[in-house]
Amino acid sequence: MTGRESPKSEAAPGAAAETGRPAGGTLAGNRDFRRLFTAAVVSKAGTHVGYIALPLVAIEALDASPGQVGLLGVLSTVAFLLIGLPAGAWVDRMRYRHVMVVTDVVRALLLASVPLAAWLDVLTIAQLYAVVLLSGCATVFFDVAAQSCLPLLVGRDLLVQANARLGGWDAALQVGGRGGGGFLVSALTAPLSVLANAFGYLWSAFFLLRIRTRQDKPARAARRTLAAEIGEGVRFVFRHPVLRPVALAGSCTNLAVFTITTMIPVLFREELGLPVWTIGLFLSVGGVGVFLGAFTARRVGERIGAGRAPWVLGLSTLPFALAVPWLMQRGPWLWAAAGCWLLVTVRVGVDNVLMVSFRQRVTPVALMGRMNATIRFLFTGALAVGAGIAALIGEYVSVRAALWTGAVVLSVAWLPVFFSALRTMRELPSEPSEPPATTRPTA
Repeated sequence: MTGRESPKSEAAPGAAAETGRPAGGTLAGNRDFRRLFTAAVVSKAGTHVGYIALPLVAIEALDASPGQVGLLGVLSTVAFLLIGLPAGAWVDRMRYRHVMVVTDVVRALLLASVPLAAWLDVLTIAQLYAVVLLSGCATVFFDVAAQSCLPLLVGRDLLVQANARLGGWDAALQVGGRGGGGFLVSALTAPLSVLANAFGYLWSAFFLLRIRTRQDKPARAARRTLAAEIGEGVRFVFRHPVLRPVALAGSCTNLAVFTITTMIPVLFREELGLPVWTIGLFLSVGGVGVFLGAFTARRVGERIGAGRAPWVLGLSTLPFALAVPWLMQRGPWLWAAAGCWLLVTVRVGVDNVLMVSFRQRVTPVALMGRMNATIRFLFTGALAVGAGIAALIGEYVSVRAALWTGAVVLSVAWLPVFFSALRTMRELPSEPSEPPATTRPTA
């Protein structure tokens, strides 16, 4: 890649100039992908530090109650349900890189207000609530724009390779990011850690500003009402022969995993009487599994077939998913359960990479933001449903019944893919599906 813009062609509005693509069919030399990758890693690392630092600010500086700390956690994710769908339509009206830069700066300013208010002794729990909620809204826009921008930077043929790198590092940060955040808080204090998080977002914006691939601004004449554009994105997902099974399978997986992980702390502490560190160790095993799955997804897809891999791995790991709640006992059986959980989460990591690549390959640029927002809305909603199912079954039946429910759903989450066009597909679709006629922009 030279970094120079290629001559403008008569591309449709919203298309990108082919300036950030590598010439050799790999990601080597693709500077724009490296910049996006660096920005994403820095941004995710900052988010994980924030998960630790902001609650500690509430506890140490404001003497917050458990309920107030819990509300901070709710506000950090509720934005995906509140504005997830309209965010996709708004993102499709703007240039993706601009959205990411602006949201990084907004998050940096919001977080910087926390240590400033703490030093001035004017910090309140209401301010923390506002910072967490507004930062969550900015994260919705950033995540939707980042997933929509990737095909423009690497081309559709390299999506599996690019998503494997992004997904692998995301999983690694889930394992080590919060632990590192704890050490950072210990070394710098919670307010200074929040300030470091703010600088991380500014660093991410700096790398995004250096991306040279240009995306034409979507034509204003093609816009309709927000509700119509949201509905179009939802219909595109649920009527598509590839996106529909991918959305259903991913939603089932999220629901099942969150049902299980919500009840693991209760089981370990109340029934098995295990120390707190064993909970973190067991959950970290899942993060390691997702990490390994993400980094092997490309080779698995090439060996088994990109369309076949999700259901083949799902069927292969079915016994291990069902063994997890059965083996969760004191002693060596617990390590056997951890081994089964590792194998199951390796499959989840492979699915994450391949299914994100499916979505990006079959979606035209004009609908990319709305597709990603619809999927994220479904996946986040599945997390909330999973937590609710775990709470209801754990409260009124038993904790183990909740674990078994999650394990059963996880063991059959691959069925929507099996009963779809993906079942025998070795290669990913080479071209995106045509958007509805009402959304096709004119050149």
